[in-house]
Amino acid sequence: MSMKYVIVTGMSGSGKSTAVNVLEDLGYYCIDNIPPELIPKFVDLCSRSGRIEKAAFVVDVRGGDFFLQLQDSVQELRELDVDVKILFLDCFDNVIASRYKETRRKHPLDEIASGSVTRAIRMEREMLVSAKAMADYHIDTSSYSISDFRSRLYSLFEEGAGEHMNIDVRSFGFKYGVFGEGDMVFDVRCLPNPFYIPELKFKTGLDSEVSEYVLKFDESKAVFAKMFDLIEFMLPLYEKEGKSQLVIGFGCTGGKHRSVTFAEAVGKRLKEKGHRVRITHRDIDKH
Repeated sequence: MSMKYVIVTGMSGSGKSTAVNVLEDLGYYCIDNIPPELIPKFVDLCSRSGRIEKAAFVVDVRGGDFFLQLQDSVQELRELDVDVKILFLDCFDNVIASRYKETRRKHPLDEIASGSVTRAIRMEREMLVSAKAMADYHIDTSSYSISDFRSRLYSLFEEGAGEHMNIDVRSFGFKYGVFGEGDMVFDVRCLPNPFYIPELKFKTGLDSEVSEYVLKFDESKAVFAKMFDLIEFMLPLYEKEGKSQLVIGFGCTGGKHRSVTFAEAVGKRLKEKGHRVRITHRDIDKH
């Protein structure tokens, strides 16, 4: 029996509880706040008993000094060829602070941060550097709705999701924050901007008038060709490494015109070539 394991970690307030709920819906046996050194022992127990096929563990800074053993535990599992994936959830600092203010809950590092949420968030980021570097999946939940977040998780972990690499093509606006979860991120702010064309200003890259304007320039055509050539070259390399989810981001200033146009054009071309593609636009509805 092939068993699957997921370690959920990341910033406090970034959505780990929601992630666990989704994983439970998908049939994972979930354990919250487990000391990392116990994970290999639990995996061994599952292997010998044959009663649990899928399990998920939430490991974060609530574990104190135990959390520091996460890297060693993951390394031990991977040396034994255990199918374990790490899901790292992130979020903008100001969004996390706002969530704690709204819920009136204390941050896990509240005491050692002397009651300062800002300081606690900064300390937590420092503690999570190695966990973030090990992660197989990285999701920034800053701008996700609950339904979008759940949909993303289902696309990663539902049965059969890992059989073929899924490509998530996303547009975003730099003015609303960097795109932290992209495996490949392209900046298209160098291209002519429809924002300055009165009749196009309030339209988006989903409108044919905007996409045709963006792509009619020689430099736009050249940029598209070179970007797509690089993407095509990189895809089999990611697949060779066993990556099941690839996130490609396209960013412009506001996330409405150029980035949307390129995300749609690249996503469409990838679909035509037989890839499993989802196209989303992070900031298209922002003002």
